[in-house]
Amino acid sequence: MRNGRTLCLEPCIPAGYDVGVLEKSPKEHRGGHTRFSESFRVPSADVDFEKYGYEFTIDDYTADEFYDDIMKQTDGRANPALARTLVDNAGETVEWLTERGVSWDMEPLNVGYTVARTFFDGEELVADLVDAAEEDGTTFYYETEACELVFEDDGKVAGVHARTGDGLVEYFADAIIVGAGGYESNPEKRTKYYGSDYDAMKVRGSRYNTGEAIEMVADAGGNTVGQWGGAHMALIDSESPDVEGGANRVDGYQYGVLINNEGKRFFDEGEDARAHTYAKLGRIIFEQPGHTAYIVVDEPLKDLMRATGPGDRVKADSVEKLLDTLGCENPERGAETIETFNEACDPDEFDPDSLDGNDTEGLNLEKSNWALPIDEPPYYGYSVTGGITFGFGGIETDTDGRAIDTVGRAIPGLYVAGNTTGGLFFENYPGGTGLQNAAVYGKLAAEHADGYLKGE
Repeated sequence: MRNGRTLCLEPCIPAGYDVGVLEKSPKEHRGGHTRFSESFRVPSADVDFEKYGYEFTIDDYTADEFYDDIMKQTDGRANPALARTLVDNAGETVEWLTERGVSWDMEPLNVGYTVARTFFDGEELVADLVDAAEEDGTTFYYETEACELVFEDDGKVAGVHARTGDGLVEYFADAIIVGAGGYESNPEKRTKYYGSDYDAMKVRGSRYNTGEAIEMVADAGGNTVGQWGGAHMALIDSESPDVEGGANRVDGYQYGVLINNEGKRFFDEGEDARAHTYAKLGRIIFEQPGHTAYIVVDEPLKDLMRATGPGDRVKADSVEKLLDTLGCENPERGAETIETFNEACDPDEFDPDSLDGNDTEGLNLEKSNWALPIDEPPYYGYSVTGGITFGFGGIETDTDGRAIDTVGRAIPGLYVAGNTTGGLFFENYPGGTGLQNAAVYGKLAAEHADGYLKGE
């Protein structure tokens, strides 16, 4: 049983159990952030997708490479055991999801995806998983928010109190898996953990991920760990709605130049592949003047910049006019910045699918890859801001998904998974790893719960 706002994983509990899912949201909004997601990062070398009729279009990606990416993007702070277990179980978990009825699109959403990913429609994924769970006898309780865990005198889980439309209800349970997302959709918590202006940051996912489930487990003795001041904050279209806007991606920024309202560059756009920069770039942009920045490309690069958000791409005959139309407060300086950038470029062959080594020389802030002069009109641009996806703080867990208390002991019968946990992501994360984390540890938690309930 879980207070559910994210990926539903209980159907992996073997038949014979009475499984219930407590879902805070109304049925039409079920699925938490998964509803607004679009991809899994997959160690393709460990997945036999051909037997399901799928084929990866990107070179093989191993579990060891996946592990190295997690450790690199988190500056080595990720819990090594959690990361290793995640990557070693990722391939098997994706195959299991496929067998449960999940359909995949293998075609990358844009150029620049340098490792294997599977893609999907979030609402369809949630519907497929709910259907599979209900076929196995799972009952879903919508508009039902878990608020307090109940324990036996010996410290074992006994149930949960939940707030419903009919008042407080107690659900009895011998094992509970809390996979209820994070605290990112709560303006008060964003202000507490990120700063005074963060109540204004746009939320990419569900409005229902407000953190009470984490507090519920902490109140029951669960240890709070991870980077509470860290988060997946992505570059998104400035016209995105305040909440539940989904991905609202603007891809291709790495090939152009980012300008802030002062007309300055502020980030090495070519530092790494998009999947390794977009999740930290949203915070960097949000902390620029006006919480806004502007992507600038020219005619040769225009087809590499694609967006799924509501804002329109702007076109102009000069950089200054483009920036002025986009809303930049100092378009003249922005045009001068682009001119200086162009003078620092001397590219060889351009390769959008790899780190091509085309860098600038002589700038205070260099560009490490894809440094091409932006000098062939017309010019194109988007206004972008930062949007939060999920926070990096949560409850401590072990590699079986068990909730760990402040003494370091597993709490009998209590499990946590996905963004309810902490200890895996710090500063940044490799794109597509969040859902893989939820899937792997939700499945492992359910499998361990099976053994726990059998007295093993």
